[in-house]
Amino acid sequence: MPRQFAAPAARTAIILAGLAALAACGSKQERPAADLAASRVTTIGVNSYLWRASLETLSFMPLLQTDSNGGVIVTDWYANPTAPNERMKLTVSILDQDLRADALRVAASRQVSQGGTWVDAPVQAATVQKLEEIILSKARDLRRSAIGG
Repeated sequence: MPRQFAAPAARTAIILAGLAALAACGSKQERPAADLAASRVTTIGVNSYLWRASLETLSFMPLLQTDSNGGVIVTDWYANPTAPNERMKLTVSILDQDLRADALRVAASRQVSQGGTWVDAPVQAATVQKLEEIILSKARDLRRSAIGG
């Protein structure tokens, strides 16, 4: 049985599409070797040390949303068993691929129970600052561990 070939116009279109895809690859530039300990990590959309440290720090809370490309972690309401009339909800945003203090933002919401109804209450600024410090410390420790092997 003879082989059937695509019509010349279709074959030309396929070849042009292939050439366009190859041209989009750009020039041949050497990429630097991967460095596990680099502060900039590009396998996900944000710094992986900050991401992992945030997840580890918030591991005791139920998670509603995690987006490693956008760098957002949203928790559900969490009530500490020792203070059941108070609950917290957190949003952690990682804003950069670099491991830097200004690449991390924590936002917290707090509610207290009044007469069986949850009412919004203020969050102390020190609470948010402390959470950011814990996450940053843990991220730096993760980076140090990667350097040490």
